[in-house]
Amino acid sequence: MPVAYCNTPLGITRITEEDGFIASISARDEEYEITPAPTPLLQKAIDQLDEYFKGERKEFDLPLKQAGTPFQQQVWDELLQIKYGRTITYAQQSNQMNSPLAIRAIASANGKNDLWIVVPCHRVIGSDGSLTGYAGGLWRKKWLLEHEAKVMGIGQTKLEF
Repeated sequence: MPVAYCNTPLGITRITEEDGFIASISARDEEYEITPAPTPLLQKAIDQLDEYFKGERKEFDLPLKQAGTPFQQQVWDELLQIKYGRTITYAQQSNQMNSPLAIRAIASANGKNDLWIVVPCHRVIGSDGSLTGYAGGLWRKKWLLEHEAKVMGIGQTKLEF
């Protein structure tokens, strides 16, 4: 499985490719050597992430395929519907999926999302507005939401919690 590492404002990002699809994108706390991407698709993913962090890209155009159950796939597909610069609550996500009693299962599936930023689980927040449950660390979730708000020029551009 080809792997690339790139620098982002939130640390090193690891991107994997499998069978012509981006299989994972994740923030790393460890140091890795940054080398040229071994495939054109991995380079495309790096370029699109760079554009995102520069505020030039709001939607990604990458072939994605992450391993997961049919339910997890449904949850991740729902995440792709959340517009750039917007947030929804876990309760809203469960209602949109016609599963109002599945909040915990949906939150768990969000936490298993392996496509950091591209499948925007960072845009889901607690019903009280709190930043809860982010595998990359709450400080990264906060940064991403503030970044998108700043780029959009909407609402509050600094989250306090």
